[in-house]
Amino acid sequence: MTEVHSHTRNCAVIILAGGKSGRLGKAKQLLPYGDRNLLQHAVDTALMSGLGPVLVVLGAGREFIYGALSGLPVRVVENGEWEEGMASSIRAGLLDLVRFSPGTEGAIIMVCDQPFVSAELLNKMFATQQETGKPVIAATYDGVKGTPALFHQTMFSALMELKGDKGARKFLEQHPEWIETIPFPEGKLDIDTETDYENLQQWKKNPAK
Repeated sequence: MTEVHSHTRNCAVIILAGGKSGRLGKAKQLLPYGDRNLLQHAVDTALMSGLGPVLVVLGAGREFIYGALSGLPVRVVENGEWEEGMASSIRAGLLDLVRFSPGTEGAIIMVCDQPFVSAELLNKMFATQQETGKPVIAATYDGVKGTPALFHQTMFSALMELKGDKGARKFLEQHPEWIETIPFPEGKLDIDTETDYENLQQWKKNPAK
């Protein structure tokens, strides 16, 4: 695949929320965060960005999690292959997007357990893609490129070939020449364990530390 320089005129947001939260032992999507839960907070952030349609990919425990999205203007996508890992949720979200909104020229992939993702960050990704024409705009933290990440539609076919639990990170590592990065140091905090959640709660009580 050759490098692509194209400008995204419209952009969807795909929130991956299909994992089973094995290390946590309970659905991280429903963990309280402020007066919402982590999934609702992620949806609110995506909607506040004012970007294109917001899709939420559910998998493990979707029968319990679905209710958290009641009344929200999002499209819910069910991933029946969630046990494979994050790649299956990316495929499910993109497949639904191209069927439901085939004119969408880009998609930001984000997860529901990075609570410091902001609407401003998502909009900065969109603006950076328009300015640079790079087909991928990725957040960087702790020396890695990761989510959230914006992909131009010319990258969709490659993303749909992903397998396993690595998500898009392997793709990002393999093609640095296609990527423009945005520093997002807060991205290193995601919620995989009870300790992670406790750290988040402590930060909310005393963010200056």
